[in-house]
Amino acid sequence: MDHNSGWLEVVCGSMFSGKTEEMIRRLRRAVIAKQKVQVFKPKIDDRYDEQRVTSHAGLDFEAIPITSSGDLVQLLNDDTTVVGIDETQFLDDGIIAVIEKLVEKGIRVIATGLDMDFRGEPFGCMPILMAKAEKVDKVQAICMVCGEPASRTQRLVDGKPAHYNDPVIIVGAAEMYEARCRKHHEVPRS
Repeated sequence: MDHNSGWLEVVCGSMFSGKTEEMIRRLRRAVIAKQKVQVFKPKIDDRYDEQRVTSHAGLDFEAIPITSSGDLVQLLNDDTTVVGIDETQFLDDGIIAVIEKLVEKGIRVIATGLDMDFRGEPFGCMPILMAKAEKVDKVQAICMVCGEPASRTQRLVDGKPAHYNDPVIIVGAAEMYEARCRKHHEVPRS
């Protein structure tokens, strides 16, 4: 890709599919290429570290916690050429316009996020970002029931599938979520 123009890359999939790990891999390559990198993450995601994005496999990268898309604009350095945004689905819909402006300024944006919520429905801003991106990678995990490729996130409450009417956003990790294939993903409605 032409490095004089900006573009958007989206890495999406279920929990435990390696989204953050893939973003970190791309960011490390950008650092090796002496590009100016800044990474942002929603403040709500404090599972592993408040100042770092961390993959479930333990890879990490320094990050700035933000509470809104406006925070990203205020905290962006003038010389930044690559922006990473982890767990983008947790940010407000204003992130779409912010990313568009970054790309117009010639910045490469790598946004990760869950493409579907625990119900198996499109999650937040992710479907729009996927449609607007130059490159989309939908990564898969392994189903915790059968071992087949998993594209869904199963929320568990006391070991049982969460109900459809439960809150959409509850930050957690392996203690309350599993990767599941379509066949084994369950969302009771009554």
